[in-house]
Amino acid sequence: MKRKGLILGLLMMTVLTVFAQNSELNARLTINSDKIQGTNKQIFTTLQSALNEFINNKKWTTATVSMNERIDCTFTLILNEMTDNHFVGEIQVQARRPVYNSTYTTTIFNFRDTQFDFDYTEFQPLEYVENTLENNLVATIVFYINVILGLDFDSFAPKGGSSFFQEAQHIVTLAQSEMSWSGWKAFDSDRNRHALATALTENNGESFRQFWYDYHRKGLDEMAANADRGRTNIIAALPTLTTFKSARPNSVLLQMFSDSKLDELIAIYTKATTQEKQEGYKLMSNLYPAESIRLEAIKK
Repeated sequence: MKRKGLILGLLMMTVLTVFAQNSELNARLTINSDKIQGTNKQIFTTLQSALNEFINNKKWTTATVSMNERIDCTFTLILNEMTDNHFVGEIQVQARRPVYNSTYTTTIFNFRDTQFDFDYTEFQPLEYVENTLENNLVATIVFYINVILGLDFDSFAPKGGSSFFQEAQHIVTLAQSEMSWSGWKAFDSDRNRHALATALTENNGESFRQFWYDYHRKGLDEMAANADRGRTNIIAALPTLTTFKSARPNSVLLQMFSDSKLDELIAIYTKATTQEKQEGYKLMSNLYPAESIRLEAIKK
């Protein structure tokens, strides 16, 4: 009996150790190389497999995460050019989190990065060492992992993702010293990695981050228990975006919110009162005038 108890104890310790070491991410990375003709496609299969292992087999935080708490996310690498071991293309990153006490998952990140290039040789190890960047591919992937973690943690606690956003900013600072790497420089684009990290860490971004928490934790997460209260909390939080736009009219965070949340927000308004719909349409039209046709659905 003692022997069986010892074996059972060892098995339980092993299970708990594996459980504690779960990655925070449940990621699926795919590579689209359709535009690259006349080359051995095996390198893309090798790279895709290596990147999936790199993302999913590593602990990115000190938090203990159960399997059903992992963040679902997708990375799509669209490669347009290949010259020797140099690749040029874009990367699309999406992430979702579950809504409390429901089967619904909400998009927390939907971002298209068109300034993406890197060097890679087949079977080259993919490693990330803190404070050291040797590869633009790894730097970019780790940057977006930190953004995803930051947005997820921010949605559960006010400024809960600060350490991840700071790490993303640190990666930007390190990457800027690599003059040949694209997507990291200030003023190259108002939607590149530099712009995103700056927006998430500067003081002016704090009101958006508080809104992000209110939208998710006080809004969506309340809707399972009381749909009207959750919806009302979301609607009450929206004027913060208007104030934020006045201070930062070209902020990448405004576009990020639209790309992630606009359809969801329109759906939320379908159960609103007539007055709420009218006020919501006016507010959202001022925020996103180019989306006026989509926003017409709020008034129905």
